Amino acid sequence: MEVNVAKMYHQLGFTQPALIQQQTFSPLLTGENVLALAPTGSGKTLAYVLPFLSKTSARAGTQLLVITASQELTAQVTEVIRKCLVNLQLSLHVTPLGGGANLKRQQEKLKQHPEIVVGTPGRMLELAENKKLKLHQLKFAVLDEADALLTDEKLSACRQLLSHAPAKIQLAFFSATDNPILHELPRWFGQQVKRIDVRQNDQTQGHVVHYYVTLPTRKRFDLLQKLGRETGFKGLVFFNQVAELEEVAKRLEFGHVTVALLDSQQRQTQRQQAIKNFTTGETALLLATDLAARGLDLPALPVVINYDLPLTLTAYIHRVGRTGRMGNSGTVINLGNERSLRQLKQLLRPAGYQLELAKMYFGQVTPLTAVPVSKLTSAKQSAEKFARFKKAAPITLKKGSKKKHKQRWRDQKNKGKHKS
Repeated sequence: MEVNVAKMYHQLGFTQPALIQQQTFSPLLTGENVLALAPTGSGKTLAYVLPFLSKTSARAGTQLLVITASQELTAQVTEVIRKCLVNLQLSLHVTPLGGGANLKRQQEKLKQHPEIVVGTPGRMLELAENKKLKLHQLKFAVLDEADALLTDEKLSACRQLLSHAPAKIQLAFFSATDNPILHELPRWFGQQVKRIDVRQNDQTQGHVVHYYVTLPTRKRFDLLQKLGRETGFKGLVFFNQVAELEEVAKRLEFGHVTVALLDSQQRQTQRQQAIKNFTTGETALLLATDLAARGLDLPALPVVINYDLPLTLTAYIHRVGRTGRMGNSGTVINLGNERSLRQLKQLLRPAGYQLELAKMYFGQVTPLTAVPVSKLTSAKQSAEKFARFKKAAPITLKKGSKKKHKQRWRDQKNKGKHKS
């Protein structure tokens, strides 16, 4: 690590670089193209920000481009860079270009020729093709959450965007998960890329417990509502569909549970406000989809809840990576029935995650091993009693007594002896 980057690192208040930072600082400083794989929350942003800031010149046009997979990640990376610029007293400027922000306002900011631009590929490509974002001075390009960016239409947008830059620029790809296209980067970008993978050796993640609560699908909402009503509870809740997210949010608000929403259909200001309300504790639950929460950094987030179980291992890794960051402990609560439990176990087997069965007990999700045996036994006995009742022979009534029996049942119901 060169002296200037080491000095910058210490000026920011850090002492020992994280493993991914140790292994990427030198290659990036010497001009190598890098693919860096490291767990979520392991310090990847600073791993590329500091080397490139040390090589960026003031008042020389846009030289550093950071392409992100979501508006939230755009905002977070921009905030990290701004703090670095202030604390290091660098005369550089950064402009965010998120897809949900006002286009004309972004065009006005680009007239100031910022040295650093951070944004989503679709919006930046639009501005580049309209000659508002000028990349002829570009030297460095970073693809943050590269596994999400290099898929389908986003891959095309990224390549088209970089076609507006000089033919030879330094490239850096950062990701928490691997996928086949990350092994084919020379084919798609025309340059050799050095692969750095510290996922197995990184020790930055704290202890995270992965619970599984088996319950009927219709009971998931009841459990979520109980958790949201617990004093001091704070959780990020994942959904597969925006429509279900919005429906659950309405029901929670009707039940006086404070919630914030984070989905791809919101404006950027709405999403930023939702994150702020959640991080400051104004809301107990933050409801999100995978797309909206990609790369989301919520400091010391205690709980992640999979209301809908993820469909891929990659989605699970990124969801649960929101908790247990930078040494903090965390909890993951997966909700589903016995069939989906078997499917989830099979999905997670390659990554080695261990699921612990749990249930709701005294307002908390508790492992079955910690629930008194008497409680589990009584529940089992009730289930067996109900099963015997279902198998019992139907009650036969004497002729003419059917009407009296119905009336007696209604009378008992009115007295509270029967539930409707």
